[in-house]
Amino acid sequence: MSELFDAVDALVASRSPLPPAEERKRLRVAHGLTLDDVAGALKVRRATVSGWESVKKPTEPRGPEREAYARLLRQLAELYPASEEPTAPVPATFTGAPAAAEPRTLSTGEAPEAAVMTATENTQTPAPAAAAPAAATRPARTTRTSSTSRRPGAKKAAPAGTPAGGADPRFENGPLAVVDVEDGQVLAYCTGGLVLDVPAKSIPALVDWTLREAKLGQPKLSGPGKDADPLLVLTEAALERYGLPVTLTEEEKHAGRIPEDHKVIKQLARADWKLTKRGFGPWARIYRPATGSERACVQLCIPSWNALDTRHWGTAGQLPPAELARVLGVYASRVMTPRGSTAVTGLELMTALHPPTRASEPDADGKRHSEHNPGSLGKDAIDPMNWPPCEVPDGHPVLKDLPRFHVRGPAEKLFEEAYDWARPMTDAECTLRHLVGIDVNMAFAAGANGLNVGLGEATHVKAPAFDPKLPGSWLVDLSHADLSRVKVGKEWVELDGSLLPSPFTPKGERPEGPAWYATPTVAYAVELGYEVRPIEAWVRYDNGRYLDGWYQRLRDAYLATMADLGVDADLAPADFLTAMDGYKARDPELAIVVSAIKATVKGGLGKLRERPRGEGWRPGEPWRALSRPTWRPDIRAAVISRTRINLHRKIVKHAAFTGQYPIAILSDCVVYAAGGPSPLDFLPYREGKPLPGGFKLGINPGLVKWEGTQDVLWGEEVRERFNAPELNLARYIKDGTVTDADNGE
Repeated sequence: MSELFDAVDALVASRSPLPPAEERKRLRVAHGLTLDDVAGALKVRRATVSGWESVKKPTEPRGPEREAYARLLRQLAELYPASEEPTAPVPATFTGAPAAAEPRTLSTGEAPEAAVMTATENTQTPAPAAAAPAAATRPARTTRTSSTSRRPGAKKAAPAGTPAGGADPRFENGPLAVVDVEDGQVLAYCTGGLVLDVPAKSIPALVDWTLREAKLGQPKLSGPGKDADPLLVLTEAALERYGLPVTLTEEEKHAGRIPEDHKVIKQLARADWKLTKRGFGPWARIYRPATGSERACVQLCIPSWNALDTRHWGTAGQLPPAELARVLGVYASRVMTPRGSTAVTGLELMTALHPPTRASEPDADGKRHSEHNPGSLGKDAIDPMNWPPCEVPDGHPVLKDLPRFHVRGPAEKLFEEAYDWARPMTDAECTLRHLVGIDVNMAFAAGANGLNVGLGEATHVKAPAFDPKLPGSWLVDLSHADLSRVKVGKEWVELDGSLLPSPFTPKGERPEGPAWYATPTVAYAVELGYEVRPIEAWVRYDNGRYLDGWYQRLRDAYLATMADLGVDADLAPADFLTAMDGYKARDPELAIVVSAIKATVKGGLGKLRERPRGEGWRPGEPWRALSRPTWRPDIRAAVISRTRINLHRKIVKHAAFTGQYPIAILSDCVVYAAGGPSPLDFLPYREGKPLPGGFKLGINPGLVKWEGTQDVLWGEEVRERFNAPELNLARYIKDGTVTDADNGE
């Protein structure tokens, strides 16, 4: 009889009810689980779980997997119930910042490191649906009334009735506010055109009002994560009102903060408010120690103190308050509330999507404890002395015993950087009329998509067998690699190797002996048909696709904003080129957001290998950034390696199919000689379809756009003028202006 009962139970379990595919994914992401996490727990393949979540054509689990999967979803549904409020429809005309950051999570400083470059992604990712582009209406300053808040009817960022902070009543006024003074009254300009009266007469009172009454902030991006603190942007008028300097002195700029004895800092101390180690600078954080789950922290952004770097935010710092609130609100809703520079925010976004800890299951007493969050980098930094010597920059503590002025070569140092390569033009190329540059969209971010990176410390191995799925650094001799005959797919092809850069060095030079390479570089050598025999390696057995969600959120932010500017993801090649022509002028404020999103990508990845920033540092001593779990130069190197390799793969396929070779490459920009001025004059489209695996015009990350066109005579003239036959023309192809000889920086 028991066997019959077991059979009945199994039959019932095989039909356990499951929510729709969208809800399955929402629940998984809300708890910070990756597809690999679920697949490992249920002992199925990653692709199987992905199929269960497929919106277009979901597959259904069977047998015991279905029962276990249903149990998982039921438990997650209890932790993360679906919002009872219906999702507001996307407006056809974008008129300001969206209501709030999306509650879902897609598996977050100062200046970005100059060495961080971009390249391209081999696999094209389909774009999400975006709002229909239209001319945007900007919120305007309003006259004061007796009410404490005003929301002009024609100035909303979302359909009527949608609160600026979305469904969460704690943040119904949005993630941030720009504080200004008008006719003696302090006003807070929020997203969506909302304006609040501010009664606070001092900075401590302003912080208290923000936390108690303003209803500013942003919901967390991941289940185990934390809500974003409210951000206040202080205009020059607000600075004067609250007793702060409008600009910093040279000494204060160098220190990055106002003096500790400033009266405002004393006011904060008397009110028991604290400042972070950063002090009271352009991005000040004012807080009280957390009590339980309640956090008391407000972030300040001061544009006149250069908080909004013009390299990344353009003229945002000079915008009127309502317009500035719109720009920062769009960025906050699509990326996250800024936590500092775009570089800092890029790094913080990684952590927000993969918090280091999570709550454990209840213990015997029913209490939960903090535990490591799988898939994250954890809460503790890697001990500086445990870093592989080949992966760290010069001056790192692990290199302190090296002789002074010792210069490490390729066999001692991992040098994965983006391309800076050029060559003289051939006689045949000189007969053509134009030099056309194409640029890869969000190339560096696309290179991070789907990349397996190390999560923990590295293990040193001697004479290992190469494993392309194992992230790490490999000492291997690739000097035998000859690009004259390579494998493209399953076929061997003959190429003119002298016209191609080596894929193994940033300068395109052929390796001369053993050198350290990241996993994607060595894997590409195998793909091209070459034998590899690593001498030694530092590998990371604890690994995962840490940057997937980071890429997806930044990709979605970029595509949605470009769609608002009239550039959709599904345009035909000619229509795409037309849409890109002058897109920034259609809405200069949204163009600022696009620039900031791009800077968040580059800066965030550059921050993974932050160098010392003064503070009396000496070579061989640790610096502040080493204490972060997110100081991970190995991840930065892996991303750059993959982006450079993916770009080279496209170049090889293009050369094999067309016989055309690049003239110059700078990071994600490639220059070809062509008979016409358009990319369509040399890209091999047939009936509107591009070369498979080659360059494709489009706005998606990894696809290319037109960068600029100059005459071949222009290229020859500037090279002759500077007596530099290999001057990198990709650096100047955009507008043709050459200010000085190419120094390679």
